[in-house]
Amino acid sequence: MPQQEQRQETDVRPLDGFAVGVTAARRAEELGALLRRRGAEVTHAPALRIVPLADDDQLLAATRELIGRAPDIVVATTAIGFRGWVEAAEGWGLGEPLLATLATTEVLARGPKVRGAIRAAGLTERWSPASESMAEVLQRLLDQGVEGRRLALQLHGEPQPGFLEALRAAGAEVVEVPVYRWMPPADIAPVDRLIDAALVRGVDAVTFTSAPAAASFLRRAEERALLEPLLDAFKRHVLAACVGPVTALPLQAHDVPTRQPERFRLGPLVQLLCAELPARVETLPVAGHRLEIRGRAVVLDGALRPVPPAGIALLRALARRPGWVVPRAELLRALPGAGRDEHAVETAMARLRTALGAPAVVQTVVKRGYRLALDPALDGPKYGD
Repeated sequence: MPQQEQRQETDVRPLDGFAVGVTAARRAEELGALLRRRGAEVTHAPALRIVPLADDDQLLAATRELIGRAPDIVVATTAIGFRGWVEAAEGWGLGEPLLATLATTEVLARGPKVRGAIRAAGLTERWSPASESMAEVLQRLLDQGVEGRRLALQLHGEPQPGFLEALRAAGAEVVEVPVYRWMPPADIAPVDRLIDAALVRGVDAVTFTSAPAAASFLRRAEERALLEPLLDAFKRHVLAACVGPVTALPLQAHDVPTRQPERFRLGPLVQLLCAELPARVETLPVAGHRLEIRGRAVVLDGALRPVPPAGIALLRALARRPGWVVPRAELLRALPGAGRDEHAVETAMARLRTALGAPAVVQTVVKRGYRLALDPALDGPKYGD
């Protein structure tokens, strides 16, 4: 491989030319920065917002009830929720009594983040599941037996009916601790724009960092009568990247294929995208060049070349049948908002060739249309005619 080509390849970052949607309400800036650093174009559309309940009567009543009669087991589900509970109790003058009560109980932590919050409060957890799954927490509780035992469950934004019902059916008394709630975002327009972008392949992936966010995103699509087209987009073109298996559940319930990193953290989630998105792109040998068609750009001979959306649409249409002649009418239908004038194809094609800097990549077939100029070794009789 020539030295110049090697140098150009090092200039292309893993996510250059790809667009990624971020639905997170928390740590969205951190996730966006990690993605941009690797070249992605990021669209932030928080699918929910967190509403603290520091002044909520339910939380105050639950706190007083637990201080008055200590539970046998406390299940802490999220770091932000556990910290919020302690902070709210301190605001009511109940911080010390609450911590003293929790110190006498068996504390279970759903994952390492909440485990850190528990230890920061001066407490020690008894156990934490490797999977960070509430299902594993439930199984442990049922296996050890909960009949006649009193449990406190710190909710993590939305009700846990299956979890609560299973415990109560097994004979446990459960006190719900609602520290915060997930609510729809104050501004729904960014979510709508991200849904619309997913439908037309304006994004290559959408990231989800909580199950409520995934559920909220799908619910908004359903409200707009766009759920089925959105699900189809996820199944065909858009990668649904989830921080962990719990987050993926609302999507999997609709048979959406999801990908999750082995470690349920933002860094591994970004690394997953860096591996998955380039792997989805086929390298085509055309006119003596190597061509990768990414979401917002192409990589030609290892060099990134931005291409207008119309040009990307044309390349995708041509690449569906590499080497075959694609009629202008078919290419016109692929152009976003092109109308009925086939001259729009010629204009978009001219701009595409300029952006590529290699006009021979796309051949004009007089009176018929256009084709990708596959290298002769691969361009047998079945492709040209």
